[in-house]
Amino acid sequence: MIYFFLNFVGYLINCGATRRSVIDGRVWLPDGNFISAGTSKSLTVPGLVPTLSTVRSFPLENKNLRRKFCYVVRVYRGARYLIRTTYYYGGVNGLDFDSPPVFDQIVDGTFWSVVNTTEDYGKGLSSYYEGVFEAKGNTMSVCVASNTYTVSDPFISSLEMLILGDSIYNTTKFDSHALHLVARHSFGHNGSIIRYPDDQFDRYWQPYEENVSVTASKKIPAVSGFWNIPPSKVFETALSTAQLESMELRWPPFSLPNSTYYIALYFADNSDSMSSNSRVIDMHINDVRYYSNLVLSSEGAAVFATRWPLGGLTKITLSPAANSNGSPLINAGEIFDVLRLGGRTHTRDVIALEELKNSLRNPPLDWNGDPCLPRDYTWTGVKCSEGERTRVISLNLTGMGLLGSLSPSIANLTALNGIWLSNNSLSGVIPDLSSLKLLEILHLQDNQLTGEIPSSLGEMKSLRELFLQNNNLTGRIPDSLIGRPGLEVRTSGNQFLSPPPS
Repeated sequence: MIYFFLNFVGYLINCGATRRSVIDGRVWLPDGNFISAGTSKSLTVPGLVPTLSTVRSFPLENKNLRRKFCYVVRVYRGARYLIRTTYYYGGVNGLDFDSPPVFDQIVDGTFWSVVNTTEDYGKGLSSYYEGVFEAKGNTMSVCVASNTYTVSDPFISSLEMLILGDSIYNTTKFDSHALHLVARHSFGHNGSIIRYPDDQFDRYWQPYEENVSVTASKKIPAVSGFWNIPPSKVFETALSTAQLESMELRWPPFSLPNSTYYIALYFADNSDSMSSNSRVIDMHINDVRYYSNLVLSSEGAAVFATRWPLGGLTKITLSPAANSNGSPLINAGEIFDVLRLGGRTHTRDVIALEELKNSLRNPPLDWNGDPCLPRDYTWTGVKCSEGERTRVISLNLTGMGLLGSLSPSIANLTALNGIWLSNNSLSGVIPDLSSLKLLEILHLQDNQLTGEIPSSLGEMKSLRELFLQNNNLTGRIPDSLIGRPGLEVRTSGNQFLSPPPS
């Protein structure tokens, strides 16, 4: 079910919570229906808001580094989602780990960012990360993932997934890219963060004030005329200069890694004293021309760059154009890192693994999200092909203590060359695997499988190892398996009507 929250649609998930809560008129859901791994924990830090007072923590059992733990949420295919994750450590990993862990976060098969909340936590603050991703299917997965940065358990405080309007950030090619928020500021604003209900999509606009003049607006433009629909509140103040001179901003106010960025800057001339079309500005970013002769009026204007290369500290220079009678000003800005999507595992393989997972009573805890991607975070026991078309090529869940049966859907994993499922407690019959034309190895020994050996196994020309010993199989061993050159068959420890091959 997709939830409707007043002016927007999506999910507000309070991670680690066990019941619904209403905060500022909006319903936050407990996270139990969205994730099957991790432990709910309550923080003892006094004065926390409800969404920070609980976390879901993911214990690193057996030092299970390079494992992802995913929230799986039903979505509208093709819709554009603002995803925000919030983290407040609160010492949840105990006295031996006074600093927060550092770990990764992932959306579907795409590495999103490293989560490092150490600096914010040292100031008593929470940390949030925001991105814009398009739903490629009927579900999206948002994952936290252990890595080698630190050795304590990753965690998460809250997850928000909100549908954006069709026009917002629509110059980005979301079929191949996503956006990771770097900074979003309301220039001249020095109050609290501007967010919902001022921003109908609940984006966070941080206050920002440099050592330049702040001017108050007397008229607010109609924000519906802007593609990205910024909140009208960001146009209440602007940064400007008192004289007809250039203005420099160090924005964002920190160094950037070398990458390609989406930049949106917002302007509106809302003064009563200026005549129409008399405030005209030129813009440069790191002394490279960004836009020339932008005429500012009470209608407002936005200037976008969809793929702008940046690295290090960034300087934005706003200068009065030659024909301008007014000083430059700026109201707000957004900058995103443009992320290349990491791809997706072949849909048929994903569906087959999901059905296999459902046939097991205790599948591995990390069997959520994309099975193969990112490459460092494949599911336990799953090996995948390289290249653009990602397929599952082997399953190795030997000795995992698995219970349940083998779903017939395993036969839809048509790129498999090896299946190792020995030394478990699997029951039921061996499904028809004749569609696995590439399968070379099938190890099902030391389980509790019943029924007869499918005769179709003898038709699989690539098969060279068939280990079925120590099960509860009955019937006769198919003649096509007896004495076949190049095929090693082991069937001892079953209840066959005919003896095993010598």
